[in-house]
Amino acid sequence: MESIQAIKQRFGIIGNDPKLNRSIEKAIQVAPTDISVLVTGESGVGKESIPKIIHQLSHRKHGKYIAVNCGAIPEGTIDSELFGHEKGAFTGATQTRSGYFEVADGGTIFLDEVGELPLTTQVRLLRVLENGEFIKVGSSKVQKTDVRIVAATNVNMFEAIKKEKFREDLYYRLSTIEINLPALRERKEDIHLLFRKFASDFALKYKMPTVKLTDDAVNLLLRYRWNGNIRQLRNVAEQVSVLEHIRTINAATIQNYLPNTGSNLPAVVNNTKSESDFANEREILYKVLFDMKADLNDLKKLTMELMKNGSVSEVQKDNEHLIQKIYGDKDEAIESTAIEDLEVLSLQQHTDTKESILPEVEDKYHFAEEIEEEETLSLQDKELELIKKSLERHSGKRKLAAAELGISERTLYRKIKQYDL
Repeated sequence: MESIQAIKQRFGIIGNDPKLNRSIEKAIQVAPTDISVLVTGESGVGKESIPKIIHQLSHRKHGKYIAVNCGAIPEGTIDSELFGHEKGAFTGATQTRSGYFEVADGGTIFLDEVGELPLTTQVRLLRVLENGEFIKVGSSKVQKTDVRIVAATNVNMFEAIKKEKFREDLYYRLSTIEINLPALRERKEDIHLLFRKFASDFALKYKMPTVKLTDDAVNLLLRYRWNGNIRQLRNVAEQVSVLEHIRTINAATIQNYLPNTGSNLPAVVNNTKSESDFANEREILYKVLFDMKADLNDLKKLTMELMKNGSVSEVQKDNEHLIQKIYGDKDEAIESTAIEDLEVLSLQQHTDTKESILPEVEDKYHFAEEIEEEETLSLQDKELELIKKSLERHSGKRKLAAAELGISERTLYRKIKQYDL
């Protein structure tokens, strides 16, 4: 088994970071087997090096190695590209074509950006992983293939599974062994080393002196976030090598080639954020309305007790918990109303009951809009109003409106039909 340092030299990998060394070590260990491997990491970290290492160190090294960028193939043709098609299977299929899985039989297929695969293609891929079988587009004949699959993605697979964009069973089938490559900002000791290597390569390529960095320029590179990782660092090194006449580069010069990404200060992020803040506002509104309805029912009950018994002091004593629930624990407010001195009117004089029986206390819902007695508090009307406003805000785009309301697009479409919007 080759050493990690020998593998780095063989495949042109620069860096001494422990996380990088661990990733290469895992690739070396898993290479002699036929286990499926999933390579994860941010865009630009060099994920394409791992499947090459695995293929060259495996017993399939004399077979074909095919790299497929799943995100670059249109959804309508990706099944044909991967599994092939029969003549006449679709418009433009003038002859039978072999897919990548048939061509790479006995070798290795690298599926880059596997998280971008359509769900229908994911089902086909799952069958290949389970028993090595596939069917060409437009054919009914089952074919066998002996291919090792190494996949890579920069997508958060658990988020994709949660949003039903990636099959959970396929994820666990692909990630029998998962190799994660660290981001460049996690390999600070390797940043200057990589820049020097790139600068040397470009000096040789363009036949010009190699650029060198001052100490303050090196410190600036170490502090930078590098969202584009190694790919971004390589581009910066190439730009500086080509455009700068002075070959000693200071921090002020290198700053011109680094996009301003804002502050790198840590921020608290709420990972349990709701689908939309609007959904929370709607829940608060409904809760206020339901609380008001409950208090109104309690008031009706208390009024009926007063009208039946005729004794204010007795009703107050028997329903003390109900009065406190409605008006709170403000004893002084209740005492100041002098409930004992109020006269209970007969049933025939019901028009003045509201003023003569109820104590004048502070309204706990003074912030709510006053509603006339003849109006009904319909949650259905409220829902209709919320849907209309959301559709207006998003110019009739149902997908955005559904996301704001916290419901599925299908549910929104059904409600639009129901309310005849």
